[in-house]
Amino acid sequence: MYRRNIAMTRHLVISTMNDLVRITPDSVIYISSEGNYSTLMLRDGNARIVTVQLGQIEKMIAAQLGAEGNIFIRIGKSLIINRSYIYYINISRQQLMLSNVETFSYTVAASKEALKQLKELLDSEVK
Repeated sequence: MYRRNIAMTRHLVISTMNDLVRITPDSVIYISSEGNYSTLMLRDGNARIVTVQLGQIEKMIAAQLGAEGNIFIRIGKSLIINRSYIYYINISRQQLMLSNVETFSYTVAASKEALKQLKELLDSEVK
């Protein structure tokens, strides 16, 4: 009997009345929100818009991914980022650069307080 040994990879599934997005967590660079719409910015350069509020996506991440969901961090009211891609933080300019250095780089805006807290969190993890 032939068996394929496939490593099980968890997926984040975001399902709405009309759409379903099923994606591996490391494919998501960040998720931004405006009102009832959220945009998933993906590693391949595509963006996927879903009619789900950011708070609901945050709950989906926790419920579906468990401890693996810790790669995502909520920054302020309208942004969830993948901590794996944090490349550069500039608090005074309110800039956060997310990059894998080789193929993509995105700069997003966040409040000074949110960036300060993020920097402190990352500093504490290094020590």
